[in-house]
Amino acid sequence: VQLQASGGGLVQAGGSLRLSCAASGSISSINAMGWYRQAPGKQRELVATITSGGRTNYADSVKGRFTISRDNAKNTVYLQMNILKPEDTAVYYCNADSVALRYGGTLRNYWGQGTELTVSS
Repeated sequence: VQLQASGGGLVQAGGSLRLSCAASGSISSINAMGWYRQAPGKQRELVATITSGGRTNYADSVKGRFTISRDNAKNTVYLQMNILKPEDTAVYYCNADSVALRYGGTLRNYWGQGTELTVSS
């Protein structure tokens, strides 16, 4: 299973950007998908998650500005980021949790390679 994230870049404060992350491989189902971020010198933190049923969870710092969504048929998760702030600058990682594979086995957790977002003031 591979997670391919895209959409990062350089944007001015107040701007918008959308991240995408597609999971590929012998996937039967994915329970939750989400986005995490890690700023320089800081620990990785949760940004937002979404279950296969559409239930969402957001970090307080992004509520009202970011929207997570997913396309279950495409095993793809999106993060629409609006009203971006310099403190949103980080490497954003997508995550797929409790992934069931077509050939069975235990549920697994996978991480994407990260996509960098820089918000200039």
